Amino acid sequence: MAKFHAIGRRKSSVARVYMDEGKGAITVNGKDYKDYFTTAPLHYKLEQPFNLTETTGKYDVKVNVFGGGITGQVEAIRLGVSRILSEIDQENRAVLKPVGLLTRDPRMVERKKFGQKKARKKFQFSKR
Repeated sequence: MAKFHAIGRRKSSVARVYMDEGKGAITVNGKDYKDYFTTAPLHYKLEQPFNLTETTGKYDVKVNVFGGGITGQVEAIRLGVSRILSEIDQENRAVLKPVGLLTRDPRMVERKKFGQKKARKKFQFSKR
């Protein structure tokens, strides 16, 4: 089997995901994913595409991720993994699409505007 490659993005995080057949090892920036992402909800998000498609333990995943925080990074990885799984087998696409794992979340941080305190917050108005 060939090595598959996909890119996932979320907020300002970018994940380059490489996947090939193996025993289910997931490496993120040279570390095991359980060492890189410390909490159980993040582990669940990362394993979600594999659990839904029943391919847990079939593929080795190597990820390079940068930018953003840990939640944005894990969701970027999830998108990349989902894209590869749908590329490997079209039946996986039918499982992942209704759950929303193949949809790129476009929400980004709104930029700060001049003459304002933050993106939408204004300076306090004084009538006199």
